[in-house]
Amino acid sequence: MEKMLKITLKKSCIGRLEKHIATARTLGLRRVRQTVVHRATPQILGMVSRISHLVEVEEVAGEQQ
Repeated sequence: MEKMLKITLKKSCIGRLEKHIATARTLGLRRVRQTVVHRATPQILGMVSRISHLVEVEEVAGEQQ
């Protein structure tokens, strides 16, 4: 069973740096309170750490997605 992350956009991307907006879009986050589930790969963890002030992350178990 692999580690999965449930990522929720908690704050708006309006007025943020272009890098942060692009990172949120790449993760699949378009609207506030939108949630996506991704595998916990180094690439995803790096994107989450870049916009950690905008998102909330929970670890979920299982083969979701």
